[in-house]
Amino acid sequence: MTAGSSHTGKTGNEEKGGRWSAAWTSRRAAKKAQDLKEALMDTDARPRRMGAAPHPVSELLDCPPEIGSALTACAQTIGFEAGQTIFRQAAACAGLYLVVQGQLQRRTERMETRITLGGARPGDLVELAAALGDRRHTYSLVAQTAGLLLLLPIEALHHAFEGYPPLRMHLLEELAREVSRGYDHCNRTWQGRTRRSIARAPAP
Repeated sequence: MTAGSSHTGKTGNEEKGGRWSAAWTSRRAAKKAQDLKEALMDTDARPRRMGAAPHPVSELLDCPPEIGSALTACAQTIGFEAGQTIFRQAAACAGLYLVVQGQLQRRTERMETRITLGGARPGDLVELAAALGDRRHTYSLVAQTAGLLLLLPIEALHHAFEGYPPLRMHLLEELAREVSRGYDHCNRTWQGRTRRSIARAPAP
């Protein structure tokens, strides 16, 4: 075997190995997402007992177990990688997102200026404004690390509002808190930039 053929064979093996590794990683992520959904459904299906862990969806949405169970049954698990854009500003909203794993960042553009609205971490509900409003994303969501999201489809969410009206009010209250946090984050960012600009300004 010549040196050239040996190099070609090695490169081919590396390419095959890379494809196998990528496929294995993809299957592992899909299985992990499916296991997560099954675990959530199993927890919600069990009767609540003193000391039992509450179902994450029911707890976060502050709704009855049967409503949380119905939402979880039609929920979709979404795996993402660092740098991936989950959705873009002004695009149609598919539903309400629950961050299960990973760190993400909310970004918006106003008058050709990009503004960071703050991060999203495990346990956070994402895009309440779009899900409760005109179903258009009000900002872009970008992953900072790899992780998992649980998507509660928009139609299932509005069906849950019909079955349990207080749920909408609870989410509106959470939206108000989210807006307040975003305002505080933007204000701190602006103040920090102002202080740095003053510090860099030449002395008179």
